[in-house]
Amino acid sequence: MLTSSCSENYEKNNKQKEEIPKRKPSNIKKPASSFNDTIKVTVKSAVFYSPDSLQMEKIKAVNEKAIFDMLTHNCYYQMENARIELKKYWPQIHIVEVSMARYLIFIKANESKICIDLNNKNDICGLFLFDGKKDPVLVDMPNIDTELGFYFKK
Repeated sequence: MLTSSCSENYEKNNKQKEEIPKRKPSNIKKPASSFNDTIKVTVKSAVFYSPDSLQMEKIKAVNEKAIFDMLTHNCYYQMENARIELKKYWPQIHIVEVSMARYLIFIKANESKICIDLNNKNDICGLFLFDGKKDPVLVDMPNIDTELGFYFKK
């Protein structure tokens, strides 16, 4: 009796699993910037980027409230922590704030240029480090203390 009841439940559970429609995860791409301006960076810098106000409204429209709140909360606190770390331990690094531009042009000491299109960065905010000699790097802001040391001391 126990065997038939288990096998019936097993078959019933499998049928129920098959009937549940599978949802595809939605890949939401960050809306494009409202601007096509370019910021040139030529000195040792930490470049923070974030969306402009119109772009932020578009991001809000394509995300659930809880997700949008989490994204903006994380950006705010990660960027604030990174700014504090920079001002306290790396005051010689120039801080650049970008929200009303689409492109970043990093011009190295040897005159070579690297262009970054922020529309291709799917995070709503981020931080690039640039020392004027090496290519700029997009860093993990929660690990800013180690990222700064790795990039600028190498």
